[in-house]
Amino acid sequence: MMPAHLPPHKASGERPGSRQRLRMCELLVEGAEGLCASALEIERGGASYTVDSLRALHAEHPEVRLTFILGADTARTLGSWREPAQLLELAGLAVATRGDAPRRDVLDAVARVAGAPVPEGSQSVRFLEMGPIEVSSSMVRDCVRRGEPVEHLVGAAVAGFIAEQALYRAPVEAAR
Repeated sequence: MMPAHLPPHKASGERPGSRQRLRMCELLVEGAEGLCASALEIERGGASYTVDSLRALHAEHPEVRLTFILGADTARTLGSWREPAQLLELAGLAVATRGDAPRRDVLDAVARVAGAPVPEGSQSVRFLEMGPIEVSSSMVRDCVRRGEPVEHLVGAAVAGFIAEQALYRAPVEAAR
């Protein structure tokens, strides 16, 4: 898991900061075999683009075939990303079912970037065989703002960190 230093699609200075997001990733994967949190984008600084991170990982491990895991809703937007064709050259996609994004829409979006049709079952785009995970960061933020528990969404360790750091709470109005 690799949190962005500065997500190019979000306003700078939003909370939580990159170090807090990294800590939440660390807490989330703690004890999970085969998973780790990476500070690569945070340490690099500046705007975080997936293609730059994939280049860095490929340079460090040129013998490894990288797989980028993303939700189907996000995969449909691939054409608007920085250097999407290069991204596809650096890594295969593993796409998780999310929301109302049909497989065909994902394959069509990737085909527009690749410049050629992408057949179902292609090694460049694999669909993860799993039920949809209906959790999003906006859902977590909304629950916290409403004072609802989020342990069932993010686990006890991350929920504790969110509470301890007072993340996602509605701004307190100034006293009159």
